[in-house]
Amino acid sequence: MASFKLYQCCFFYWLFFVCLLTFFSHGAAADSWFAMREEMVKTIENNVIETAHYIGSGSLSSEVMASIGKTPRHEFVPDNLRKYAYANRPIPIGYQQTISQPYIVALMTNLLESDRDDVVLEVGTGSGYQAAILAPLVKKVFTIEIIEPLASAAEKRLARLGYSNIEVKNADGFYGWPEQAPFNRIIVTAAGGQIPPPLLKQLSKGGRMVIPVGSPFTVQYLLLIEKDHAGEITTRHILPVRFVPLTGGH
Repeated sequence: MASFKLYQCCFFYWLFFVCLLTFFSHGAAADSWFAMREEMVKTIENNVIETAHYIGSGSLSSEVMASIGKTPRHEFVPDNLRKYAYANRPIPIGYQQTISQPYIVALMTNLLESDRDDVVLEVGTGSGYQAAILAPLVKKVFTIEIIEPLASAAEKRLARLGYSNIEVKNADGFYGWPEQAPFNRIIVTAAGGQIPPPLLKQLSKGGRMVIPVGSPFTVQYLLLIEKDHAGEITTRHILPVRFVPLTGGH
């Protein structure tokens, strides 16, 4: 009986030690990601200052930067590339697609000037990172991904992480999502040779669209499209960029 009690006692302390070790190792990992995110935010802020003459501002909104600082980018990159998750660079996610450079994600999000009541269309879900950045800033995000495995994985990832106001669709984003239109804001995360006419049609009056335009073999430009309350379109070139091409049957 005494030996059994001794066994129980040893087992209890072993289990306690394992739980303690797990807690502290997870805590250390969380602290590491937090520190890396803080460093990434500082890098983005420096990039904004360096490109202020292009974008017309030396800072981005505090709400956008708060979302960038809280969103776990390491959850949106392949496991074998997690160590690069908070580097200010695009990262391949398979199928010849990438998760965009954090500075570009922050800039595009800021250019939308979204309100809490806005409904946003994203074309090019990828891993779901851009949608996750937008989620706390707006009412609803509808996001389209043409590559089915990426769409499926992003949908599961976003649900696992608790994003309840994002809806993912596997389709050709060139044609938008007419059933859910009009959209207050539209963001496109792949470059086409033109601004897709269906997206212009689905942009609401008073709305904004941010989209890279240009072929892979020419200079691409990030454009800000605005539709005024009379339905007139104006276009502003922001800065040269490089994105993966917008694919589909168009």
